[in-house]
Amino acid sequence: QVQLVESGGGLVQAGGSLRLSCAASGRTSSRYSMGWFRQAPGKEREFVSTISWSGDKTYYADSVKGRFTISRDNAKNTVYLQMNSLKPEDTAVYYCAGRNSDYGSFVHWGQGTQVTVSS
Repeated sequence: QVQLVESGGGLVQAGGSLRLSCAASGRTSSRYSMGWFRQAPGKEREFVSTISWSGDKTYYADSVKGRFTISRDNAKNTVYLQMNSLKPEDTAVYYCAGRNSDYGSFVHWGQGTQVTVSS
């Protein structure tokens, strides 16, 4: 069983920064890929960013490109999302996700962490 635990959410003013962390535990594969999704009130969950198991490939939604940076520390089995220049429209519950390779559906999900950006 794999567990993903997020931390780092909170309330921040527009233009501010937050750093989310997600620690994976349990039986993860050697090529465990991770990512971030978010869900705003009344909206569907949407893709934010992913990073390959080796860390050499990253992908971002257009809405966060240039403002958010994903990274990982494989020694700690942890993925990070550095969020800069936050906007009120970034307000959402952010979910960490994992999968057993760089391709396919994400099969493991964290409980989510709330990010609120005030204007």
